[in-house]
Amino acid sequence: MDAPIYIDTHAHLYDEAFDTDREATLARAIAAGVTRLILPGIDSTTQAALEALADQHPDQCFPCIGLHPTSIDKNWQDELAAVKNRLDSRPYTAIGEIGLDGYWSREFMEEQKEAFYQQLTWAYERNLPVIIHLREATDALFEVLDRFRNEKRPLPQGVFHAFSGSFEVYERMDQYGDFYFGIGGVSTYKKAGIADTLTNLPLERILLETDAPYLTPVPHRGKRNEPAYIPHIAERIAQLKNCPLHTVSETTTRNAEQLFHLPC
Repeated sequence: MDAPIYIDTHAHLYDEAFDTDREATLARAIAAGVTRLILPGIDSTTQAALEALADQHPDQCFPCIGLHPTSIDKNWQDELAAVKNRLDSRPYTAIGEIGLDGYWSREFMEEQKEAFYQQLTWAYERNLPVIIHLREATDALFEVLDRFRNEKRPLPQGVFHAFSGSFEVYERMDQYGDFYFGIGGVSTYKKAGIADTLTNLPLERILLETDAPYLTPVPHRGKRNEPAYIPHIAERIAQLKNCPLHTVSETTTRNAEQLFHLPC
């Protein structure tokens, strides 16, 4: 049987944390079977580095663009305009990382909701998937999704990045559209609640992700995360779902190819 092949659907490999060994990190990922990476955007301060990496490795790194909720402040409209301008200038794999974050601050929550709504609209207009960040803002999320749905427009396909909710939250989200759920290193932590959810979450709805350089899985927890660690996450999912590792790799790879319209 061939070695498992994976896609890391959320890696910030353009981050300065990789400035000293970016190429070596990518080589380690490929050696581990992680052949493709989705690069989510944050804001205008990092977009050029993201796109440069994608241009250097067009077969391995796929660029996205979006305004992250924690980057929304008093200049949010300028940042949102920058997203719009770049969207019109080159192709992207997805719009993201977008969404809502009430953990770090709720000062600009109304602005977060408006930016999220606008970026969902652009994704709908361009037939692009979305990468959704959600942290301690579930009620606000459903406000925005309801606003969009009430306008009689189908929500774009997407993934809930770093999903950590209950199975009940998954079921509610699933009613809104064609969504996948990104599972990362937190699933390997001993007291992680997502482990209980994963036993029931359909494998056909799961994507693998690292969120590198953050949320490092066991046994590397405490170190910088990197895409080569995806197999640890896949092994944990296989254990929780009592299925072969190849089933996890094949299904999640197919899921990612379908959502992000990647070449098979």
